[in-house]
Amino acid sequence: MLHLYGSPHNRAFRCFWLLEELGLEYEFTKLDTQAGECRTPEFLAINPNGHVPTLVDGETTVWESMAINLYLVRKHGGPLAPKTLQDEAKLYQWSFWAMTEAEPPLLQWGMHTHFLPDDMRDPAVAEEAGSQLATRFAVLEGALAECDPLAGADFGLVDLNVAAVCSWVELMHYDLADCPRLRAWLERCLARPAAKRVSAMS
Repeated sequence: MLHLYGSPHNRAFRCFWLLEELGLEYEFTKLDTQAGECRTPEFLAINPNGHVPTLVDGETTVWESMAINLYLVRKHGGPLAPKTLQDEAKLYQWSFWAMTEAEPPLLQWGMHTHFLPDDMRDPAVAEEAGSQLATRFAVLEGALAECDPLAGADFGLVDLNVAAVCSWVELMHYDLADCPRLRAWLERCLARPAAKRVSAMS
């Protein structure tokens, strides 16, 4: 039995979403990171970094949300899996892009516009992060103009991984008015039944 440690409402969302898309049976343990539940000796024996998500598949343990998704689709295949070497390269390219190009400024922007206490917010940090986001989302907007969904004819893991990161724009009230293709693509991705099931999880 697959066992996923993490919450449906943090980075583990993308892993829960893929598990639901693949129709795999799994168990999960929701850990409260704020309460130190990831720092117990028991959990540190599973992931010495003390982070979620973490997947345990028999004797195999995988850390990092994107690595978990790449592992799951490599092992189980299915309609979301890349079909050619070129498709696989696109999956890696956009998954790493989402982690390194989109996620950091999106988090910075959200923290300094919504989530930090007022006295801890830095307007200059928010402005710089917003500028970076506009540039990077323009890149994705251009890619979607050429290929929507990103996987080609059908929704694939590349779309899931990127959409899971971009989904934070809703929580952070980031305006995608300048990226209509991105906004429409993201709405379609998040309207998938598997994504909605995970969003409804407590």
